[in-house]
Amino acid sequence: MDIKNKVFDWTKSILLALLLALFIRAFFVQAYKIPSGSMIPTLLIGDYLLVNKITFGIKNPIKDDFFYLRRLPNRQDIVVFTYPVDQKVDFIKRVIGLPGDTVKIVNKKVYVNDIPLDEPYVQFTDLQVYPGDVSPRDNFGPVKVPEGHLFVLGDNRDQSYDSRFWGFVPIKYLKGTALIIYFSWDSERGRIRFERIGKLIK
Repeated sequence: MDIKNKVFDWTKSILLALLLALFIRAFFVQAYKIPSGSMIPTLLIGDYLLVNKITFGIKNPIKDDFFYLRRLPNRQDIVVFTYPVDQKVDFIKRVIGLPGDTVKIVNKKVYVNDIPLDEPYVQFTDLQVYPGDVSPRDNFGPVKVPEGHLFVLGDNRDQSYDSRFWGFVPIKYLKGTALIIYFSWDSERGRIRFERIGKLIK
C-alpha cells in the first residue's frame, strides 16, 4: 500500500510539473534557438534565448492573436514573431517602424519620419551599395507602416531577410521580446560560449 501511494504521489507530482511547464510555455516564457546570422552581432548562430511572451499582452496559444494587447513594441525592441509568409516559422528581428511611421533607407542609412535612426547595433558586411531598382537592401521606400503592423530589420543588415523584402509584420503575430541568452554553442569551434551565457538582449 505504501508503495502504491508513493507511485501515485510521484506520478501526480510529475503531471503537475508538466502541466505547470506547459502553462508557463504557453503564456509566459519560451525558449528559442538562433539558427541564422541575420541578427549578428547581437545574436549569434547557436545562441539559446528566453522570450518574454507577455511583454505586449496575453496571447491566445491556439491562434496567433491577443486576448489582451497591453502595449505596442518600442522602436528597436528585439521581437519574436510568426513569419507572415510561412506561419509555421518564427523569426526574430528588431522593430524599426511602428504603425503610422514612414520608413526609408538611403545608402544603407535608415530614416524614420525623416529622422536618421541611431543604430549602434548594426553590422555591415558588404561595401557595395545597391540602387533601389536593383535591390531593396540598401535603398528602400519611403513606405508608411499600416495600422496594426510593424516594420522590422535584422542587425546584420546586409545579410538579413526582413521587411525590406517581404513586407510588414501584423502586430497580432508577435510572440514576445527577447530577454536573455541562457546558453550558447559555437558549432564551428565545438565549444560553449561561456562569455555569452546570462547576457541580456538589447
